[in-house]
Amino acid sequence: MVTRSWLFDAMIYMYALSLLFYFSDFANANRNAKRMGTGLLLFVWVLQTVYLGLNLYDHLTQWAFERSDVLFMFSWLIVTISLIVNRFFRIELFVFFVNVLGFAILALNVFGNPRVKPIIAGWDINDELLFIHITLAIGSYAAFSIAAIFSGMYLFLHRMLKEKKFSQTVMRLPSLEKIEQYTYTAVIIGAPLLMLALSLGIVWVLLEGNNNLLYDPKVLNSVFILLAYAFYLFQHYAMRISGNKLAVWNLTAFVIVVINFVVSNFLSGFHGWIWS
Repeated sequence: MVTRSWLFDAMIYMYALSLLFYFSDFANANRNAKRMGTGLLLFVWVLQTVYLGLNLYDHLTQWAFERSDVLFMFSWLIVTISLIVNRFFRIELFVFFVNVLGFAILALNVFGNPRVKPIIAGWDINDELLFIHITLAIGSYAAFSIAAIFSGMYLFLHRMLKEKKFSQTVMRLPSLEKIEQYTYTAVIIGAPLLMLALSLGIVWVLLEGNNNLLYDPKVLNSVFILLAYAFYLFQHYAMRISGNKLAVWNLTAFVIVVINFVVSNFLSGFHGWIWS
């Protein structure tokens, strides 16, 4: 059964959005975010179930499972289990991480399936995988940039207040508490987006069949970025660290982002096209 990729593209984007809401719920104990994440994940499950049912019906006349069928069933099972766990237990972080795995498996199934055809004529199916990977990565970079701007504002405002310099500019800025919350929210958005972008990048490498690309400077530096922001979230969420120290760490993590975007692209074996 040949299928156009628009259905899977929509499925993947909704899957990614649902994981953003789940991560937001874990970080902020936001019930509305959890409901949104569950609703989107349930819709993904419905689409998967319909496609799986049609695919199984198609196999009634020719019973033969391919690798893509097994991977799709595995991804469907992960979503099913996570929905059950989410309904009866409060372990949001488990639901998030198990669905990152499900997300990667779904992408591997979709873009490694020769029966899935790209939407745009002239594109290879892997071009769509790269397009989704790039949009998620750009989204994460944008979120980290916003977080860095807020951290800079925090340090500036903190210094002005400490020195009792109440200028018109200072009076127009949000409070330190609000700026810190805005920074935290931006990182909450950026970190899972980067994680999902990395998972799609790994899927692309597996489909290319060149595992040496996993050691590319761009890939390794992206892992360091993810760890840096994970430590930021750990300091905020678990260690209850706030204020200048957290703002400085956030700016330090953003320096790694800048290094990744500028320096690594000159050293990367397959990301140099960004500067072409």
